Amino acid sequence: MIRSKTIVAALVASVSLAACGSGGSGGAGASRDQIRAVGSSTVFPFSKAVAEALTKTDPTIKSAIIESTGTGAGMKLFCAGVGVAHPDVVNASRQIKKSEFEDCVKNGVKDVVEIQVGLDGIALAEASSGPSMKLTLVDVYKALAANPFGKPNTAKNWNDVNPALPNLPILVYGPPATSGTRDALAELILTKGCDTDAATKALKESDKDKHAAICTDVRTDGAYVESGENDNLIVQKIVANPKAIGIFGYSFLEENPDKLKGIPMDGVQPTYETISDFTYPGARPLYIYVKAAHLNAIKGLKEFAAEYAKAWGPDGYLKKQGMVISPEDVRKANAEIVASMKPMDGSALK
Repeated sequence: MIRSKTIVAALVASVSLAACGSGGSGGAGASRDQIRAVGSSTVFPFSKAVAEALTKTDPTIKSAIIESTGTGAGMKLFCAGVGVAHPDVVNASRQIKKSEFEDCVKNGVKDVVEIQVGLDGIALAEASSGPSMKLTLVDVYKALAANPFGKPNTAKNWNDVNPALPNLPILVYGPPATSGTRDALAELILTKGCDTDAATKALKESDKDKHAAICTDVRTDGAYVESGENDNLIVQKIVANPKAIGIFGYSFLEENPDKLKGIPMDGVQPTYETISDFTYPGARPLYIYVKAAHLNAIKGLKEFAAEYAKAWGPDGYLKKQGMVISPEDVRKANAEIVASMKPMDGSALK
């Protein structure tokens, strides 16, 4: 992340921080009077809305500190330990990785509650005055990969990738490597485009690391520009340059219909409906992870999770914020998790 943004709706009151420095004795039991959440820039506005609604409902609960650090950086902070020096919640635009879960356990964060809060899509978009691009998974892969199908990327213009595309320079503003949106871009779009080549796909079995590098390493010659964890900045950049493309969470596309238009992927437009039914290739679930050891120590933490469950339905305010609502069975299952705060089983993680 280039720069994290922090929303603090209330001043931090004086609290005892004697146990902040470690996850050792007293770390989980020390008091703090605010929830602290870090992580995904995509989930950021939803957690912010939930925190604000919770404070209005119960003024005795102080406004949470919500930081947009990116999913990867947020996981590092969340898993660093137990105690008031460490976040209570991590917002995530992808599921926690096995390696991250293992880091949590190693650092004493042994009980993590996984809650799926909704759906989102990785949207490719252009300015309303843009050239009306129509891309495929293969087009995006060949345009952005450092070494598409194992060969150095020499494509300068979109028609170098596909003769049917405009003769315009490839310029894509997107998330940095610390972002969950970047991880999802790699998994849902780049790898799928990469695996259309049988020989490259076969590498997954014979040389997993080489396959990952060929399929997911992004070029660094200026065609792809990392734009930090501020998705609104990407919106501003592509509005200022109609020849450029932006990559961000669908909610930012939905919030700017007068400025942006979605780019179809394999003939499917990024819309609420196509993300809901997963026909859009970039559809993905969104999560929050809660540190169970903090539930009794941090005032309002249980209520924060419960407020999410109240807000994520088809009539809830998160839909108005741009969240795509999860299917009813998923909402029901996760509402039960919120009620019990049962820690996840990390054995099936990848």
